Amino acid sequence: MSVLFLFSCETKKKEADTTPKEEKETTIAAVSADMMESAVIYEANIRQYSKEGSFDAFTKDIPQLKQLGVKVIWLMPVFPISETKRKATGGDFASKIEDPEERKKYLGSYYAVSDFTKINPEFGTIEDFRELVKTAHDNDMYVILDWVPNHTGWDHTWLKTNPEFYTKNDKGEITDPLNEDGTPVGWADVADLNYDNKELRKEMIKDMQYWITEEGVDGFRCDVAGSVPTDFWEEAISQLRAKKNLFMLAEAWEPELLKGNLFDMVYGWDTHHVMNHVAQGEATVAKWDARMQEIDSLYEDDDILMNFVTNHDENSWNGTIEERMGKAGPAFTALIYAAPGMPLVYSGQEYDMKHRLKFFEKDEIPKEKGEMWPLLEKLGTLKNTNVALHGGKNAASYTKLTTSEADKVLAFKREKDGKKVYYIGNLSDEAVITKIDLIGSFTDYLTDGAVMFREGQDVALQPWQYMILIAE
Repeated sequence: MSVLFLFSCETKKKEADTTPKEEKETTIAAVSADMMESAVIYEANIRQYSKEGSFDAFTKDIPQLKQLGVKVIWLMPVFPISETKRKATGGDFASKIEDPEERKKYLGSYYAVSDFTKINPEFGTIEDFRELVKTAHDNDMYVILDWVPNHTGWDHTWLKTNPEFYTKNDKGEITDPLNEDGTPVGWADVADLNYDNKELRKEMIKDMQYWITEEGVDGFRCDVAGSVPTDFWEEAISQLRAKKNLFMLAEAWEPELLKGNLFDMVYGWDTHHVMNHVAQGEATVAKWDARMQEIDSLYEDDDILMNFVTNHDENSWNGTIEERMGKAGPAFTALIYAAPGMPLVYSGQEYDMKHRLKFFEKDEIPKEKGEMWPLLEKLGTLKNTNVALHGGKNAASYTKLTTSEADKVLAFKREKDGKKVYYIGNLSDEAVITKIDLIGSFTDYLTDGAVMFREGQDVALQPWQYMILIAE
C-alpha cells in the first residue's frame, strides 16, 4: 500500500475636543472593496497591549503588524470610562471596595462610555491618538473605532441634559439594558439608550461624524449592533458614508445588517462556535460542512463574515485558544485564513498568549515571539497576495473535496482568476489514513516542500495536522 505521510504544519456637539490639530497629509488610499478582499483585521486592546497601556506604546509596534498582513486596526473603545457604577473584577461595583488603593485598580469596562468625543486619559492625549492614526495610515493600515451605540456609562452628560434619550421603567427611572422579558441583561454599569428618540439619533450620528471628519478614522466596529434598530443604521451609515469611504463592522450576525450600503462585515459567531465544538470533540467535520451550507443560505455573495479563533470576549470570558481548542489551535488558526471571510488577530494572539486578560483592571499581553508569530506572518502574506483567498465582496469560490474520512478530515479548494489554494486538515485527535479527491503536484505553503497526490493514494495525517497547498 502506498501511503503519503505528511508532516505536521504546526509552526513551532456637545463640545468635542478643541485641541488644535496639526494638519497632516496621509497617502493612504480610500477604503475600497479591493482592500477588503485580502485584509487581515487586528483588534487592539490598548489597555493591555503594553506595560504602559498607552497609545504611544502601541503606535511603536504598528510597523510590525504590517508583517502580519494587517490592513485594518480595530481599536477597542478609546473613550473615557464612567466612574459611577464602575465594574470591578468579579462583577460588583468598584465603589463597594472600601480600601481606596484597592479600588484604584479597577478601571471599569471600556464599554461604559462617559463621552463619545473625548479620549480616555489612561491611554494618552488626543495628539497621541492622532499620531497612532497617522502611523497606521503611513503603513497602509486603516483605523476603525469600537463604537458603543446601545448604551452609555452612568456619568454621560446626556443623563443630565437629555434624560429622554434613555430607556425608562414604569416608575420613570432610567434602566440598564433589559432582555425582552424585562429582566436585566447583566450590564448594570451602563444606561440603556432609547432609539425611539429622534434627537438621540441626531446626536449619536453627530458624534460619529466627528471622528471621521476631524480625526480621520476609517470606520467603526459597532458594539451589539443588532440591539440597535436597523432603521437607525440605515439613517446613520448613509450619512457617515457621505463624508468618506468607510469600513463598517457590526458585532452581530444578522444578514439584514449587510443589506444595501449598511455594514460591510458581521461576525461569524456560529463558525467560531463550530470550531470550538470540533476542537472539544463535541462535533465533527460534518458540522463545519453544515455551517458552510448555512452561510450560503443566509448570506448574499457579497456579504463578508469575520472569522476568528479568539477576541476580547472569548479570551476574557470563555477562555484562551489553548483552553478552548488545545492542540487544535494552529489548525483552526490556518482555517480562518483559508476559509471565505476576513481573519481576525486579537492582541496577544500573535505572542502565543496563554492567559485570560483581566477585563476591568490592568493586565498585559506577552511580548515574546514564539510559534504563532511566524505562522500568522506566513498566513497573512498568503491572504494579502493570493487571489484564491479573497474573502470580500468578490470572494474566491469554495469547493469541498471528498475524503474517505469525512467526519475527521476537512479538505476544500479556493479558486479565483485561475489561482487555486487548498486546505487539508485532520480535525480530530486521532491519526487517520484517508483518500482525498485530489490529483497533482502542489507546494506545501507552510513548509515550502513539494507534495504529489495520485489517484487513490492513501494519505496519513497526524492528530490536528493540517496543510495549505498551492497548485503548481
